Amino acid sequence: MKLYISPGACSLSPHIVAREAGIPIDLVRTDLKAKTTEKGSNFLEINAKGYVPTLELDDGQRLTEGPAIVQYLADLRPQSGLAPPAGSMDRYRLQEWLNFISTELHKGFSPLFNAAMPEEAKKIARDRLFQRLSWLDKQLEGKDYLMGSSFTAADAYAFTVLNWTRPQKIDLSAWPNLKAYVDRVAKRPAVQAALKAEGLVK
Repeated sequence: MKLYISPGACSLSPHIVAREAGIPIDLVRTDLKAKTTEKGSNFLEINAKGYVPTLELDDGQRLTEGPAIVQYLADLRPQSGLAPPAGSMDRYRLQEWLNFISTELHKGFSPLFNAAMPEEAKKIARDRLFQRLSWLDKQLEGKDYLMGSSFTAADAYAFTVLNWTRPQKIDLSAWPNLKAYVDRVAKRPAVQAALKAEGLVK
């Protein structure tokens, strides 16, 4: 399988899940501005949406959208515990978290990375994002991970998005549970391996 990534982007999430599950994948770096892969291929011919992640299966089929990809990878290794069994209430809780991260956190950061966005609009987006971070901080009180004591695919996604606070110079110490959570996830061996493979840490 091939996973098309851009270092530090949301494609880090399925990259972490693959490593946590012990699934071998080939990473293909992608230039999102030029829309080309590291070998010069036209990325738009691989994913017409023009963004990562994209997972290419061995039979040539492709999956896009991070929440779908992480669930697919987790289901390949059910023993990993990265996703509860399909049809269980816990599985719907996982999907609830993946949707929240996707729509409220991930998209909440988007205006902040948009150079064309006026500062006034960025302030509105930042204030809304801070409300979401405050809510998330409360949910993590007394828990190691989003769903309790077990690391799941949702944690890989949340960690990836929360790392964007660094380039945005958002100090997570304002949310102690969130800061402890990010630090905790960062220490996981599979997470460290993914960060090193993408050149995000030494």
